[in-house]
Amino acid sequence: MNGAKWLLDTNVVIGLLKMQPAVIALLEAQKLDFGQIAVSQITRMELLGFPNLEKEEESTILEFLQHCQVILLDEPIEQQATRLRRTRPCKLPDAIIAATAQVHQLVLLTLDQRLADIFAMRSLQ
Repeated sequence: MNGAKWLLDTNVVIGLLKMQPAVIALLEAQKLDFGQIAVSQITRMELLGFPNLEKEEESTILEFLQHCQVILLDEPIEQQATRLRRTRPCKLPDAIIAATAQVHQLVLLTLDQRLADIFAMRSLQ
């Protein structure tokens, strides 16, 4: 997995791009090495798919994504996401992101306490 250790949920990336002090502090507390971060293809789609996304915002997102490994959806992720959806109350994008972390044995960092609780992932809250 090219040295990736962390999978950032969409809300963490947004907080990071907006330089939210709480997100920055918590990422620093995790001793996050930006050479070890990845995002799901779903996160990339969510970030770039915001309605009324300004060109400057799009440029910032694209620049950030250049420094991340983007993990594409594949059969093992699809199968795991399907299992998660069948056994837990969650939205499909959340199941795909959690499945991506599980399949690739990455630590999912999220601000979504509900997602962290459902999937026993590490929350930054």
